Amino acid sequence: MKTKIKRTRLTPVFKGKIFRLNQEETTLPNGLQVCFDIVRHPGATAIVPLKENGNVILIRQYRYAVSDYLLEIPAGTLKPGENPADCAARELEEEIGYTATRWQELFPIFTAPGFCDEKIHLYLVQGLRETKQRLDHDEIIERVEMPLSEAIAKIVDGTICDAKSIAGLTRVYLRRQKR
Repeated sequence: MKTKIKRTRLTPVFKGKIFRLNQEETTLPNGLQVCFDIVRHPGATAIVPLKENGNVILIRQYRYAVSDYLLEIPAGTLKPGENPADCAARELEEEIGYTATRWQELFPIFTAPGFCDEKIHLYLVQGLRETKQRLDHDEIIERVEMPLSEAIAKIVDGTICDAKSIAGLTRVYLRRQKR
């Protein structure tokens, strides 16, 4: 079933610094009229920085929404009109203080498609060169380096519980296992 469903009415509810919340009404193919609360997000990028020795560079970042520090891959929100690869390069340097010479787009993921259109573009980067970390004023971040296999173990034991990090790290690990 590939029937495109068209919105019949949009009511803006909230416009914040990063996202908007709308109530969006539509008529489903079966004729039922429904209203969805939808978060509209500009999208983001996330990066798996893999060093030549097999280590990945993660970040431990305070996430106010969950009142805790999470172990994650570096990531950031797209600016209006920004190319995802450019955003990834910017975030790589800002959050962990590295640039990379080899970039490979992995795949995009939707974070919560039941109510949000946020799409995160995942990248594997290699050929890392250390520069200077340039954190935004509201970021509390610590760099954490570990073997990729240890990061996977942290996914299994629940230490890494962030969806983008699980997706990116698992994809890179599985690719390396096929070699």
